[in-house]
Amino acid sequence: MELDAILEGGSDRDWRTIDPEETEPVRFALIGLGWFTRGRVLPALEESRLCDATVLVSGTAEKAERIAADVPGARGITYDDFRDGVARDAYDAVYVATPNALHLDYVETAAEFGADVLVEKPMERSSDRARELIDACDRAGVELMVAYRMHTEPSVRRARELVDAGLIGEPTYLHGRMSQRLLDRVNPDPDQWRLDADLAGGGALFDLGVYPLNTARFLLRADPIAVGGRTRSTRDAFSEVDETAAFEVEFPGGVVASCFASHNASQESAMTVVGTEGAVTIQPAFFQDEARGLTVSRGDGRATIQLDPADQMLEEFDYFADRVRGGRAVYPDGEHGLVDMIAMEAVYESAAGGDEGRRVELEPS
Repeated sequence: MELDAILEGGSDRDWRTIDPEETEPVRFALIGLGWFTRGRVLPALEESRLCDATVLVSGTAEKAERIAADVPGARGITYDDFRDGVARDAYDAVYVATPNALHLDYVETAAEFGADVLVEKPMERSSDRARELIDACDRAGVELMVAYRMHTEPSVRRARELVDAGLIGEPTYLHGRMSQRLLDRVNPDPDQWRLDADLAGGGALFDLGVYPLNTARFLLRADPIAVGGRTRSTRDAFSEVDETAAFEVEFPGGVVASCFASHNASQESAMTVVGTEGAVTIQPAFFQDEARGLTVSRGDGRATIQLDPADQMLEEFDYFADRVRGGRAVYPDGEHGLVDMIAMEAVYESAAGGDEGRRVELEPS
């Protein structure tokens, strides 16, 4: 396959299987109305022809009703209302964007009600709780998708096509990084849930490191077989969780990915796959609202194209609806997300104790 043929449809929805004009939208209950849901998810659903936000769930009736007042046709209810089945006839699926350690509770309730589930990453605060989450959905026979928005990010999908087509030869090495200054640019509150080990499960690794880890898996179509890494924290606010994580992921065939994540470094993200005959780089890679640069090098040739920013949440929600309404299994599913949970816990194992950075083998998935 020629490079031009892959890149000319840079933003195409190659996953689409249904016609939005002939499909009933998937009605969502949004559980957790923090800044991400308000600033990213609700605007995306307003634009979607495949999804509607019909129920908004928060800790207080005042907050839920206040936000719902600006969403046509939506109803605001509390977490307790949701557990009691209030407004159950008003939604088909739930989106869970609470602190990590609360995902299981709401997913179990949604599954009991027969609602399909889109849950934010990481799936939970631990792999054991992630397994319980998967079991709850399996028992109820509902769909479970983990919100890895890079799977529907056009630049990442085009990069995987380039790798699949052999244009860079056999992959040998990957490098991925994602960093931001959490307290200075995102949320200055030192008591926020992301810095609470019981609620978050992990720090920069869980929040940011999951992006290069999972994107490497997506680009290679492979799962890790071993990891090793180090973590550090320099600010008092990060006394319970890692501020920075640097880790190495080993894949079958000797392919290695080096990854870096930090909550105390300048905002930056990139992903590179180096092959035996060339390389492909996405930069910036992971943050939203940024035009993507996709660079391909092979021999003496080098080409860079710019892809317009895609609304990553719109792509992700529409993909979920396409699968549910089209009767197709959703992916990435819970078992896929569990692999990341196990790998990240192994990075923490590697980083702990006197043998810091040692290689930890993973059980085959």
